[in-house]
Amino acid sequence: MKDLRYLLLLASLAAACNTGNPSAGSADDSTAIKAIDSAGLVRDINVLASDEFMGRKPFTIGEEKTLAYLEKRFREIGLKPGNGNSYLQEVPMVEIQSKPAGNLRFKGKNGSLELTYLDQYVAGTKRVQDQVAINNSEMVFAGFGIVAPEYNWNDYAGLDVKGKTVVVMVNDPGFYDSTLFKGNTHTMTYYGRWTYKFEEAARQGAAGVLIVHDILPASYGWTVVRSGWSKPKLDLQTADNNMGRAAIEGWLTLESAQKLFALAGVSDSVFNQAKRRGFKPIPLNVTASLTLNSKTRKSVSHNVAALLPGTDRKDEIIIYSAHWDHLGVGEAVKGDTIYNGALDNASGVSALLQLATAFTKLPHPPKRSVLFLAVTGEEQGLLGSEYYATHPIYPVKSTVADINMDVMNFFGRTKDITIIGKGQSELDEYAAKAAEKQGRFLIPEANPSGGWFFRSDHFNFAKVGIPALYPGSGNISLGHDSAWAPDHATMYGRDHYHSPFDQLDPSWEIAGMVEDTRFLFDVGLTLANEDKFPQWKDGSEFKARR
Repeated sequence: MKDLRYLLLLASLAAACNTGNPSAGSADDSTAIKAIDSAGLVRDINVLASDEFMGRKPFTIGEEKTLAYLEKRFREIGLKPGNGNSYLQEVPMVEIQSKPAGNLRFKGKNGSLELTYLDQYVAGTKRVQDQVAINNSEMVFAGFGIVAPEYNWNDYAGLDVKGKTVVVMVNDPGFYDSTLFKGNTHTMTYYGRWTYKFEEAARQGAAGVLIVHDILPASYGWTVVRSGWSKPKLDLQTADNNMGRAAIEGWLTLESAQKLFALAGVSDSVFNQAKRRGFKPIPLNVTASLTLNSKTRKSVSHNVAALLPGTDRKDEIIIYSAHWDHLGVGEAVKGDTIYNGALDNASGVSALLQLATAFTKLPHPPKRSVLFLAVTGEEQGLLGSEYYATHPIYPVKSTVADINMDVMNFFGRTKDITIIGKGQSELDEYAAKAAEKQGRFLIPEANPSGGWFFRSDHFNFAKVGIPALYPGSGNISLGHDSAWAPDHATMYGRDHYHSPFDQLDPSWEIAGMVEDTRFLFDVGLTLANEDKFPQWKDGSEFKARR
C-alpha cells in the first residue's frame, strides 16, 4: 500500500519538481538550489516512513535500518564521515519504566488524601534504581519554582527544601503579568518549561517535585501529560545514574492540587499570590508518600553526522539538524500499530539530505564547514541533541549556528514563514533576507506563550550558547483561501500527530516543503561564506552563554 501512495504522489509531482524560487541565492548557487526538489524529498520520506522502518524508535530494528539508510545516503551524496572515520556518534541511553506501588498519599492534621495514577497524577524518576520513594516528605508550595536573577525573581529565596517535596506552577509569571519576564511579548522563557522546574528542584535538593497542570499556561491538556508519562522513558546515561535528580518527578491535575491545598487548609488563592513579585514559599504542613518500582535497561543509540569540509575557515561549523526518531510500534489505533512519523520527522530528515545534496552541487565549497546532523531521541526529551551539545564533535566556540528542521510544510507554498523564537538572535536578519529573495516575509509563532522554542532539538544548542534558527510553516497560503494553512496545521495536530496515521499522503502539496528547504539553504550558505558570528539579542536568556 505504501508503494502505491509513493507512486501516486510522485505522479502528482511530475510537473512540480522545480516549484518555489530557484534563484533564491546568487547565480553561482542556482544550480545547487535547484537540486532541492519534490521528487527527492518524497523519495526519502517514503523510505524512512515506511512500515519496514517500524516507526524508527531507538533501541529497535527501526534504528538499525534508519542508521544504515542515512549512512548510505550521505555516502551517495558525497559527504565525509562527521565523527572522525565514522558517520555515527554513540549516545548512551537508559530506558526506565516506572510504576507506582500504590496511590500518591498526602497526610495532614486535617486528614489524608489519596490520588490515583494517571487520572489524578503522574510520576516517574530519572534515577537508575529498582525502587525510589518519598516517605512522609514535608511539602512546600514554591510558586513557579523559578530562580531567575536577570528578572529579579527567586521562588526558593530563604527556603531549604532538602528532603522535601515542592509543588510548583507551570509556565512563568509573564504569562499572567505583561510587566514580568517576557510578558510584554507573550513569550514564555525557559524558566516556564516543565523540564526547568525539575532541574531547579534538583539543584535545590528536593526529594520530590510536582507540577500543577493547567491547560492554558501549559498549552496542552491532561491527556498529553497522561499519555507521555504512561510509557517507558529514555534518558541519557550519567556517571552518577542521575542520583542528583529528585527521587520523584511528576504532575498533579489542577483539581488534585486544589484538593491538596484544601487538605492543607490553604486557600488556592495562593496561586494568584505566587504570580506577584515578592511571593514567599508556603509550607503546607502536609506530607507526601509514594513508592515507584522501576525496570531499567541501558543501551546505546546514535546520532548520524556527515560533513562537508570548508576551505579557508574550515574549523568553523554550521550545523543543520533534524531528528530521525519517532515512536516505533505502539498501541493499535484502528488496527494500525506502526507510528510511521512521515512529517514528524522523516520530512525534516529528507530536507536534511536535500540540503546536503545542494551544498555538494556548489561550484565552490563554502568557506566554513557544514555539518549535517540527524539526531536520536527527540521524542524522548531531545536526548540526541543534548548529548551532542554537551559532548560536541566540533567545539561549541567554533560552531556558528544551528538550523533545525522538525515537521516540514505539507500544504503548499505560503507568502510567509514562521520563525519560532523570533527575536532571540541575529539569525532573524539572515532569515529575513533569504525570505525576501523568495518574495516572502517572516512572522513569529502564533502562540509564543506555549514555549515552542524549547520543544525541539535547536534548543539544546541554544542552551550552550549557539544561536539557533527554528522555522515553522507559514500561515498565508498561495493559491488557497486564508483558512487553508491554519486548517491543515490543526488537522495534522488532531488526526495525525504522534499517531499511526502520520504517513506519506498523495494529497500533500510538496511545493511548500521545497520552497522552505531552499530558504534554509540560502540562510546556511550565507552563514557558511562569511566571517561573522551571529549573536544573541539583548533580552535573550542565552546571550550570556555565548
